[in-house]
Amino acid sequence: MYLAELQFKVIADTDFTSAESAIRRYIETLIFNGQVLGREFPTAWQQDSFNSRIVLPDEQALQQKHHSDKGLDALQQLAPAGLAYPQVHILGMDLMSQHTDPCHSADFYILYSRFNDTCSPVRCGEHFAPVPLYLLNTEAADHEKLIRWQLQYQALDEIQMQQTRVLVKSAERSLQQLNSRLNKQGRQLARQLERANNTAVYYALYSGSSNNCEKEPDKPCPGCGGNWRLKQPLQQLFDFKCDNCRLLGNIAWDCQSPS
Repeated sequence: MYLAELQFKVIADTDFTSAESAIRRYIETLIFNGQVLGREFPTAWQQDSFNSRIVLPDEQALQQKHHSDKGLDALQQLAPAGLAYPQVHILGMDLMSQHTDPCHSADFYILYSRFNDTCSPVRCGEHFAPVPLYLLNTEAADHEKLIRWQLQYQALDEIQMQQTRVLVKSAERSLQQLNSRLNKQGRQLARQLERANNTAVYYALYSGSSNNCEKEPDKPCPGCGGNWRLKQPLQQLFDFKCDNCRLLGNIAWDCQSPS
C-alpha cells in the first residue's frame, strides 16, 4: 500500500462548505470502489489548495480508467465547487499496511476480513495478499455493498476480540454461524464476485470457540455436512475447505494448541 496526498487547487471563488462537500463526495466514491483504503482522509487548507492524506492499494489506483461512473461524476463536480482536478503525490509505501497481491490473475479468491485490516477484503488464493477491488468486475455500479459489509464485519470482530467485552456472544454468533445475517450477506457477495469474474470465490468462515474441542478437528462442513478437512492447512490458517459450498474454515482458536 502507498501513502499519498491529493491536492485540490482552488481555481474559482469557493467556501469551506462547498469545497468540503465536493472533496468528500469524490473521495468517498474512491473508497466505495476500492481505490482508496480506510475511512479517514484528513484534509487541510494550505493557502491556495485543500490537501487530503489517503492510503492507496497501489500507485495506479487513482487513474481515471479505474473510476466508477459515480467517481467520474464526482470528479466533474469539483469544478463547480471552485476546485481543480486533484493532483496526486505519492509519498511512499505505507509501512502499516499490507502489500497488494503481485499476480495479475488468481486461480481462486478468498473473501476474508479481520478487525485490524486496512486493505481489500478479497485475497488471492495463492499468496493470500489483498486484491484491489477496482481491478475486479462487479455486478453493481461499484463495490460499495462489499465495503459496507466489511465495515460491519470488522466492527463485530473488534467487539469479540476485546479483553473487556460487551455484546460478545451476539458478535461471536454473527461471525461464526453460517446463516447469520452477516455471513449470509458475505456469502451472497462472494457468489456475485464469482459470477462477475468467472473465478471461484471462497468465503472464510471464522471460528473462535467451540463447545467440543475434542470433535472440533473433525467437524463437518456447515453447508453440506461433508468432510472438508484438509491434509495441510491452506495459508497456514484454514484447516477446512469445501469446494461445493465455497467455504473455508479453521479449527476454533480456543481449541488450538499454543505453538
